[in-house]
Amino acid sequence: MPPVKNFDSKSIPLHDLLRSTKDGKTQLPDFQRSWVWNDDQICSLLASISLSYPIGAVMMLETGNPDVRFQPRPIEGVTLNNPTEPGELILDGQQRLTSLFQTLLSGKPVKTKDTRGKVIYRWYYIDIAKALDPNIDREEAIISVPEDKIIRNFGKEIVADYSTPEKEYQNEMFPVSQIFEGSDWMTSHNEYWDYEKEKVKFFNKFNNDIVKQFEHYDVPIILLHKETLREAVCKVFEKMNSGGVSLTVFELVTATFAVYNFNLREDWATREEELKKHQVLRNIENTDFLQAVTLLATLEKSSVSCKRKDILNLSLEQYKKWADLVTLGFEQAAKFLHTQKIFSDRDLPYQTQLTALAAIFAALGDRTIGAGAIAKLANWYWCGVFGELYNSAIESRLAKDVPQVRDWINGCGAEPDTIRDANFAPDRLLSLYTRRSAAYKGLSALLLRDGGCDFFTSYPIDTLMEFNEAIDIHHIFPKHWCQKNGIAAEVYDCAINKTPLSAKTNKMIGGKAPSIYLTDIEKKSDILEDNLNEILRSHVIDPASLRTDNFDAFFQARKNALLDRIEKAMGKPILREAAKKIEN
Repeated sequence: MPPVKNFDSKSIPLHDLLRSTKDGKTQLPDFQRSWVWNDDQICSLLASISLSYPIGAVMMLETGNPDVRFQPRPIEGVTLNNPTEPGELILDGQQRLTSLFQTLLSGKPVKTKDTRGKVIYRWYYIDIAKALDPNIDREEAIISVPEDKIIRNFGKEIVADYSTPEKEYQNEMFPVSQIFEGSDWMTSHNEYWDYEKEKVKFFNKFNNDIVKQFEHYDVPIILLHKETLREAVCKVFEKMNSGGVSLTVFELVTATFAVYNFNLREDWATREEELKKHQVLRNIENTDFLQAVTLLATLEKSSVSCKRKDILNLSLEQYKKWADLVTLGFEQAAKFLHTQKIFSDRDLPYQTQLTALAAIFAALGDRTIGAGAIAKLANWYWCGVFGELYNSAIESRLAKDVPQVRDWINGCGAEPDTIRDANFAPDRLLSLYTRRSAAYKGLSALLLRDGGCDFFTSYPIDTLMEFNEAIDIHHIFPKHWCQKNGIAAEVYDCAINKTPLSAKTNKMIGGKAPSIYLTDIEKKSDILEDNLNEILRSHVIDPASLRTDNFDAFFQARKNALLDRIEKAMGKPILREAAKKIEN
């Protein structure tokens, strides 16, 4: 038995295809983006068809599957007096078909852009003489003119005028908009030239060699059967979209919900505006939100999942049921992260773990959870960060964490896998150099959470951040001092020798030895040595080794102290015997 084909291939005359778009029989699914081709691209396309060059296949989806319903919309430039149910939806070929409809069939100037992106309105002509000259590139024969059909130079002087049919005839400029209705234009052209033999012969050659290329041009069509699954439609669009812009699952769900007169874009825009008032949520995407909703919707069925196919199968009823709770969940997540001293999207270790956190809050309901539950949530969160468990297999981790953390907090489930799986290797501290690492960001947040204060002002670092002070991660033993004293870069540049400080304090530190800059700080800030020592301890820095410029003693002591902090945050011991001895 031969395999079942999911598509057919055929060719359709260009004119018939464009008429189908004009009548609304062929439309776009609402997830398609707007038409974006510029003036040069349109000219090149017209030149290709005039030479009967291939312009690529158009891919369409047959409508009629009740399980794969998308809100249709006509291509740009088409106005339908009454809603029309299309027979096919364009998946690939929107830019080409829209360009051709607007230039050949709309009867209006084309709204496009120049190469700088400026919006312009254009009519298109074929220079008859240039088009028939074999020594001239065909694209040079396709002429784009302003809306008033008058070309001017930079001094506003008229260079060419095609603003009346008589001026078109006089200049032998054939309007592209007359391609499929050229007989009337040809008759008037010949009358204008009083049927001069050479002029008639000249135009007849143009008609046969150029115009008829458009009239006889066939467009290859790949038609997906209506039985094609929604997920497959999405995949096909991504693979074939000649615009090079990936289709997001949000856009596909938007088109699905639009069938039921629900505007997902507007709904999300309202939620997004509120959520992004929290700095830590500024990078939240609509797909993150849908993923969290899907986690809750599938949680009801005891088969938790948030893969692409699950999001695509999300019903409008499920979305409406969970969207408000998920919105609240993200807000509660922002509040929780604030208590952990993670204030902005820049400081967030894992964007993906934020989705899990929001879904967990939503799964717990709209009730306020107590201190014990918050402590459990913190243990889970920091295990995810320092175990670096949200680097890969994200969807599987999300699907496990949401039900497991919910049940654990509710007292009816075992410790989540994320806590059991998490382990922080002590020597990982030696490879944390920049904030690109989730663990690096997490370590900085812990220092703030546990009371890290600025050396000079003694203000808590998190307070300075709240008031938009410039805070960054700086060296404790300055880089210049370390280089002078033969400390290896991979040692002095790691997280053990860094801590969050204000820009003002870092400027005072400069490249000085700690013993010197600590004395300077004491004098300039009028602070007692014991008080400054307490501030150093708030950064888990051993004051004695810092004041004696003993890098080795400082380094080992701080490494152990940082591991203590990480252990406390994770709520579980770290296997320290695996640590390597540091050689300077």
